[in-house]
Amino acid sequence: MTSLELFEVRKSYGAVAVLGGINLSVAAGSRTAIVGPSGSGKTTLLRIIAGFEAPDSGRVTVGEQLLADGPEMVPAHRRGIGFVPQDGALFPHLTVEGNVGFGRARNAPQRAERIAELMDMVALDTSMLARWPHELSGGQQQRIALARALAQRPRLMLLDEPFSALDTGLRASTRKAVAQLLGKAGITTILVTHDQSEALSFADQVAVMREGQLVQCGHPLELYLRPRDEAIAGFLGESIVLPAQLAGGWADCALGRIAVDDSQREGSAQIMLRPEQLQVAQVPADITEHGTDPAACYGAVLDTDFGGAVSVLTVRLLRRIGAAISQPAGVETRNAPLLLHSAGLRAPPVGALVRITVAGQAHVFSD
Repeated sequence: MTSLELFEVRKSYGAVAVLGGINLSVAAGSRTAIVGPSGSGKTTLLRIIAGFEAPDSGRVTVGEQLLADGPEMVPAHRRGIGFVPQDGALFPHLTVEGNVGFGRARNAPQRAERIAELMDMVALDTSMLARWPHELSGGQQQRIALARALAQRPRLMLLDEPFSALDTGLRASTRKAVAQLLGKAGITTILVTHDQSEALSFADQVAVMREGQLVQCGHPLELYLRPRDEAIAGFLGESIVLPAQLAGGWADCALGRIAVDDSQREGSAQIMLRPEQLQVAQVPADITEHGTDPAACYGAVLDTDFGGAVSVLTVRLLRRIGAAISQPAGVETRNAPLLLHSAGLRAPPVGALVRITVAGQAHVFSD
């Protein structure tokens, strides 16, 4: 069952085309993250779904209801959609109780019970109801904003970068709590964010936007491992992109001969690996006296950036001559150092010789 459907949604401001024909389906009860760099059109798309803006053309439906057909649209307050903005936007002149209960008359039946239920849903104690917004932490403010949006029992929840103002630890815990809450309630959710790790961890489906176009959409793991092009790969995380020659499901490249995820492609192509697929192990400096593995790839550590649990190594690849290894000569693809990951406490020092092995398959970019 589809809860939200966008068909050929377009929007321009003057001569500037912001959305160039967006098609997107969101299943009922699922969570979708819309990501993209600044200016890609993701916030405009969210505002069109919310009813704050009208598309120039295209349709927006939720369930069986047509919400927008070009400029003709259902007003935002009649859509049954919850909206949580970036800063929570709590009313400073209302207490927590007033914010959560906003939109419900003070003499409404079971108002107090409903407010208490909402506080429990967002894991906050009812003893906070008398507090003012400025007396709350950032995470508490976001939860109150979510409770206020849930008060009207929305069929669709829109989140506009709601965690960006929180510090790293609080952001992760709040994001997880919100995802669990919305999942338990079965509310279809759209999250707009510029944080790729947030999108990958929060959503069941990730939609990547670029220059007003939806360039790829799918399951987070699928997009992370099999992005359509180099730009998407780089936006969703660190990547290592190499030119290669393909044949029979294998690639010959600067890292040697490695398996790829497309056994049909032949000839020249660009392949991608995530840094965590490359495993680095220090080897003795006199390894040539013991012989080298013909199938292995070796490199020299130029720099190490300690980051606690993970260190980032800058490694220059080395080429093999017989049983020896030496600096590459005239091989341009091997001259550019690679950024590789290593366990922080076991990171090889600068100047160390390392052996590099590849886990899993490299991804072949589409033509």
